[in-house]
Amino acid sequence: MATYAIGDVQGCHDTLQRLLEKIRFDPSRDRLWFCGDLVNRGGQSLETLRLVHSLSIHSTVVLGNHDLSLLAIAQRSEVDQARVNPDLRRVLFAPDRDELVNWLRQQKLMHVDRTLGFAMVHAGFAPKWTIKIAEARAREAEEQLRSDGYRKLLRNMYGDKPIWNPKLTGPDRFRAIVNVFTRMRYCTPSGRIGFEEKGRPGTQKPGLYPWFDVPGHAPRELPVVCGHWSTLGLFMGLGIYAIDTGAVWGGKLTALELGQELRLHQVAGREVPASEIRRSA
Repeated sequence: MATYAIGDVQGCHDTLQRLLEKIRFDPSRDRLWFCGDLVNRGGQSLETLRLVHSLSIHSTVVLGNHDLSLLAIAQRSEVDQARVNPDLRRVLFAPDRDELVNWLRQQKLMHVDRTLGFAMVHAGFAPKWTIKIAEARAREAEEQLRSDGYRKLLRNMYGDKPIWNPKLTGPDRFRAIVNVFTRMRYCTPSGRIGFEEKGRPGTQKPGLYPWFDVPGHAPRELPVVCGHWSTLGLFMGLGIYAIDTGAVWGGKLTALELGQELRLHQVAGREVPASEIRRSA
């Protein structure tokens, strides 16, 4: 039995299939952890969602910013939905779109497995949060996403403010939590996210630190697997395993086999058309 954490797929279905073949994934004994951003930009988001959904009893998924964006767009008018990029449009107008979107909305923002000894988020979490605190904040937002009021929350999800504060309530609290879990790369010691900074460490403005290396951060009880930061590349240190290796940009798709002995498995990402300009996720 093996557990494999897989980096950002971003609609690269064929690449994911090659990775599953390489690790010889056996649903009768193995489990998959997906670090979020299943969809967008890769051209095969519909096929990716259908595949991961079909493996749902063998998989754990945390939501990424692109996944949440799809959920928000799905609540808009058909006219608005028809204006999005072709990759997401195929999901939104698929005959099984409701089944896929409703399933996606039930997924987590953070997964913690204390028996295996790992936690997983899409992007990161606040420097003052322990694993236990981060898990509690994630449960808050997950409960809201699964509630009858999810449409209002998704409508009010966008925005860089406010920064996290335990006194926040309502949509502001939900937005701040979601931003931390799905958009974090750099932040200040107080937890203000540097949303505009997307490059490799060393390129950021003074006063900003990689979220996992902020001076004085709270102790993390478990190692953390994450994605989201393709320009960071593969990073394994400080108790962090960042595995977004840019499959959608022509990099690699990574699976990290979790356990007492870690093993890395990678396949080449999709072929990027010459007309596409690489942008940070």
